[in-house]
Amino acid sequence: MATATLKKTRRSWKTMADLLERLGGIPPERVWLDPLPGTAKEKDVIAAWSGVDKRLCELVQGTLVEKPMGTKEAMLAGFILYLLWDYLETNDIGLPVGADGAFRLKLGLVRIPDVSFISWDRLPEGEMPGEPIARRIPELAVEVVSESNTPREIAAKIVDFFDAGVKLVWVIYPKTQTAEEYTSPTAVKHVTKTQSLDGHNVLPGFSLSLKQLFTRTKRRGKPR
Repeated sequence: MATATLKKTRRSWKTMADLLERLGGIPPERVWLDPLPGTAKEKDVIAAWSGVDKRLCELVQGTLVEKPMGTKEAMLAGFILYLLWDYLETNDIGLPVGADGAFRLKLGLVRIPDVSFISWDRLPEGEMPGEPIARRIPELAVEVVSESNTPREIAAKIVDFFDAGVKLVWVIYPKTQTAEEYTSPTAVKHVTKTQSLDGHNVLPGFSLSLKQLFTRTKRRGKPR
């Protein structure tokens, strides 16, 4: 069944333009040609980040798609991760995961949120499994949008997350200092730079102030 699905996916595009279109109109430099698009597997994702260059790639439609993240986006994701750890110190409900944490959403689909959270309910062993690609589904997925991310690519990720069982998705836009809060693929709240993202029942009582988040990208005091 999986082999037949892969063959069907490969027949749905004939040119690089077709492939890029199916991947959400992303730049071609993010698409790996080795292994050949349509033939990549989870072992290739692992090999990419285990290699000398340590490249993070998602697995989409049998294709390795390199995950972009600039320094500023990485810093924002790191601060969100810090805030989650701080919240979880007094609310022991699960674990946060950083920007290189890969999740198998289904066979042949690996996504790597910039930040994620998975509850103890989905970790009955009481710890994160040691496998390189987690076969568990987080409740929260956070995407910090980079320059080469396209709206259609982000939209596809949101659908993939919810189809797999994610309950809450935050999409952060550094360029406009705004965000989107999804509680389903179609239920979205647009969050301005003076508002906060809500943890809802995934992270009860947690909120993320965008003003606090983006203030961290600038020096807070005067030079001495």
